[in-house]
Formats: sequence, C-alpha cells, structure tokens
Amino acid sequence: MPTPRPRPSRRRLLLQAGAAAAVQVVVRPAAAQEPPALATLVAQFAGPQKVREGRVKLEIAQMVDNGNVVPMRVTVESPMTEADHVTEIAVFNEKNPQRDVARFQLGPRSGKADVATRIRLATSQQLVALARMNDGTVWSDSVDVIVITAACLETTTSS
Repeated sequence: MPTPRPRPSRRRLLLQAGAAAAVQVVVRPAAAQEPPALATLVAQFAGPQKVREGRVKLEIAQMVDNGNVVPMRVTVESPMTEADHVTEIAVFNEKNPQRDVARFQLGPRSGKADVATRIRLATSQQLVALARMNDGTVWSDSVDVIVITAACLETTTSS
C-alpha cells in the first residue's frame, strides 16, 4: 500500500507563490523599454521639454494583494514659492483601460507639492509620475508594481 503524501502547509504554498513572483520579476529584461502607449502619454504631457529624473517621488507598494484599492502618494521637491513651484502633477500607467490615472493642478499657494489618493490597477504594471514646474521643466519617477488580484477588468457583452 502506497504511503500518502503529506499536504503542503500554507506557509510552504505562500513561499512557493512568492518565489514564482520573484522569478517573473527576474525574467523581465532590465533594459525593457516603456510600451509605446505609455511613452506617448509621457511625451504628450512633457511637450517639447525633456523629461528628467529626480525631484519627484512616487510612493506606492511594489507588491499589492488587491488591485481594487491601492494607496499612492506623489511628492515633489519644491519650495512652492512664486519663483519656483509645481504647476501640475500627472500619473500614468502602463496597462489599465484608462491610462491617465490622476492629474493635480498646483500653485505657490498649495504650500507643498504632496498629493495622495487611492487608485485601481488592472494588473502588474509600471506607473509614471510627472511634475511640471513653473519654468516648464518636467521631472519624473516610475515604479513597477506587482498586483496579485487584478482590478478594472473590462468585459465586452454582446446584445
């Protein structure tokens, strides 16, 4: 009579799932280019300006259990004075049905360039936060987010 196999523990299953997620992250090429749709949105926002990295900090968990409610915060290094302030913050995503996640208009009276909201993420993807300064320069930060349970899935129905 064959010996029954022991059932794997919950901890072992979670470790295996985490390892599988880590393998997926490692498989993605380090020099992967932004998909054209995301790059197009960034270019449209920036206009003729070159997008620079720095000054902007996009704070979002790199791994989220549920894509339905994902807290996000964007801060920009700026004194927020009449001479040097943020005029607009925009956040775009790579794979949601609506790529324009959020836009915020600011001015020197805003006090500080710090905005927070909750968003939905359809699947694992890259997010880009952009800040336009009053001198026209555009600064950015990006984060890759792994979503365990997807949100925003659109289905088509036929009538």
